[in-house]
Amino acid sequence: MPHAATKDGVRLYFEEAGSGTPILFLHEFAADYANWEPQMRYFSRAHRCIVFSARGYTPSDIPPSPAAYTYEHFYTDALAVLDHLGIAQAHFVGLSMGAYSSLQVALHAPQRLHSMTLAGVGSGSSLEQLESFRAQCRATAEQFDTLGSVEVAKITREAPGRIPFLVKDPRGHADFYAALARHDAKGSANTMRSFQGGRPSIYTMTEAIGQVTTPALIICGDEDDACIEPSLFLKKHLGASGLSFFPKSGHVLNLEEPALFNETVERFIAIVEAGRWSRRDPRSTAG
Repeated sequence: MPHAATKDGVRLYFEEAGSGTPILFLHEFAADYANWEPQMRYFSRAHRCIVFSARGYTPSDIPPSPAAYTYEHFYTDALAVLDHLGIAQAHFVGLSMGAYSSLQVALHAPQRLHSMTLAGVGSGSSLEQLESFRAQCRATAEQFDTLGSVEVAKITREAPGRIPFLVKDPRGHADFYAALARHDAKGSANTMRSFQGGRPSIYTMTEAIGQVTTPALIICGDEDDACIEPSLFLKKHLGASGLSFFPKSGHVLNLEEPALFNETVERFIAIVEAGRWSRRDPRSTAG
């Protein structure tokens, strides 16, 4: 099985398909590498597509210590996969946790991105509710430790941002959470405790985000309430960004609306590669 090694010796399982300009897909907390399959099949027709399971998600390694699951580990892990494959620069397509990591790459290693797609980004960012969000992350981590992934999946599948997926596609929703139930409980607990519960709010990085010049596409479901305000915030402060809301959609955008997701991201990448996705013209801003 192909693995890339990180700086701290964690082995990350990856798969790739196709040829052309590389696209790296970064999954969300409740997913793993396999949840990008609709995108791998579509985009590999014209691009070199890479997916990987984050640390804590099999077949990647499961480090035992929560200290090995910080947001710095996650975004540098994405770069480690590219380094292993000899790829200097790629389009990053991230959902939720993966979108946050993509943004961190833009902040710390912008030369590694052709572009970034930030889908379902920013939940838990509210400064007013930050401590309660972190407390909930710690509580969920304890549930993974004590109850296991099967029981936690039953709770997670009923979260508000997941309901639109259930309403539209009950079979797809059931498959998704059956996969979550098979996740390694310790890896999920550590990810929830350290990455989800320890990452800085995007609202604390306003100045740095304002300096980012990477072409960015922000995608949000209009029924994913936790991500609407953060998406609007990023649209305001990322100078070379566009924002798309998917109607009647929640958090799992690439699986809820795979055709719309693929079409939207494909168009964005094509415009970027044509050199036509620029910063916002100041003449279009309000006085």
